[in-house]
Amino acid sequence: MPLTMAKRRLAILLSGRGSNMQALVAAAQAPSAAFEIALIASDKPDAPGIGWATEQGLPTFTHAGATTAKAEHEAAIDTALQAAGAEFVALAGYMRILSGDFVARWAGRILNIHPSLLPKYKGLNTHARAIDAGDKVAGCSVHIVTEALDAGEVLGRAVVPILPGDTAEALAARVLVAEHRLYPRLVSEYVTR
Repeated sequence: MPLTMAKRRLAILLSGRGSNMQALVAAAQAPSAAFEIALIASDKPDAPGIGWATEQGLPTFTHAGATTAKAEHEAAIDTALQAAGAEFVALAGYMRILSGDFVARWAGRILNIHPSLLPKYKGLNTHARAIDAGDKVAGCSVHIVTEALDAGEVLGRAVVPILPGDTAEALAARVLVAEHRLYPRLVSEYVTR
């Protein structure tokens, strides 16, 4: 009888609608999945992604990040992650920059999906910046989170062409489709290293 590996416990942090979270949840439901969902947490109690996760019966946690000090917010999130038995954390549209202390506690165990071909266009407004620069391609990158913004080791990228007349919104929609394919695959590969 073959030995089966225990699934790794993944927590997901989000701030918005959670489309990448939904892609990760779908991947976790596959019989051969390398990970299971330990917790879905948000800094916004009214985030649509939290509503969706609750409807699906998934474990959720919220702590209003805008109304508390950063250290207090991160302590609450960290406590919830520990209580859920999370081994890894996937940022999926989590719009807060994590402190060096939080990143150090989870060193090498936090991944992020970023909507550019890193190291290009760290931070926000990546699609408009790529179009304004005259780039022929854009895309997304999965990277390990470090204290420096969008600067950790890149685990993989997906390239998306920039079409004539593209708007930032149209490009963002196509990149999002690539994110939904890339992120679950690279999370699976990373947690089984």
